[in-house]
Amino acid sequence: MTGPAPGPDTPASGLAGPAPVGRILVVGDLVTDVLVVHDGPVQPGSDTAARITVTGGGQAANTAAWLAHAGTPVTLIAAVGADPAGRERTAELTAAGVRCAVRAHPGVPTGSIVVLASADERTMITDRGAAVLLAPDDVTAAVREAADAVHLHLSGYPLLDPRSRPAGLAALAAARERGLTTSVDAASAAPLRQAGDFLDRVRGTDLLLCNADEAAVLAGPGRAEEQATALTTAARNVVVKRGGAGAVWAGSVTSSVAGTRVPVRDPTGAGDAFAAGLLRVWCAGGTAADALAAGAELGAAAVTRVGARPSRSPHGS
Repeated sequence: MTGPAPGPDTPASGLAGPAPVGRILVVGDLVTDVLVVHDGPVQPGSDTAARITVTGGGQAANTAAWLAHAGTPVTLIAAVGADPAGRERTAELTAAGVRCAVRAHPGVPTGSIVVLASADERTMITDRGAAVLLAPDDVTAAVREAADAVHLHLSGYPLLDPRSRPAGLAALAAARERGLTTSVDAASAAPLRQAGDFLDRVRGTDLLLCNADEAAVLAGPGRAEEQATALTTAARNVVVKRGGAGAVWAGSVTSSVAGTRVPVRDPTGAGDAFAAGLLRVWCAGGTAADALAAGAELGAAAVTRVGARPSRSPHGS
């Protein structure tokens, strides 16, 4: 991952760029992560030594947690089951400083993900559970009620699943109706390959974030700068993340951040942390260069620890 190597609890004052000026709304999944960190290759049909932890996860929830950690007022809009896991996941975020607009659905389990992670890669086996019940009316109401909101960030997962897609589209529509800026994270390469009209659904978004694999699906093979520029036909600004090689920004301006290697313990959630750092600065009026630097800083913090979230947040909501 890019950026310097701060500790996992680096305070917001250590981030590049201006302080936040309003609330960021984050829409998407809140789930349980069963994180399996293994040192060597997985041995099919036999035993593989690993460290296994159970914690909160979900792309949107992780980004919200990192935003709160960085001192940005943030609300997560999501759906969980009316079960112990749903209550625990919501309580964790509330304690971390995230305001939760989370509906609990009876009779449906909270989503869960098994994450197989090593220092170089991670593979996710996903059951979204109650996350697919994210409702357009709930999303629209939460957006309208957040009087101090300045931006809405949508995880791509709701758009990639036809069951939650109406809620994702409603989130973008409600944000535009209120005059908020918007961003979308492309989420995951495999489901993107099956969603040929993804770019049509996010057309007009102010910022699209994708990693190298997702950019290849959406824009075809090529250099990151070329892919980002090509994708500006759908979004006004596009960031392509290249892991240890840095990241590039195309759109109203062009910019890039170089990669700085840090000791990697677990890449889970690094992209979510990157999004949080970038949004914190960009939504406060910072430059693309400052936003990329802040994203790289939080992304670097994420890979130096096990798990997708900061261990604590020194800031409130």
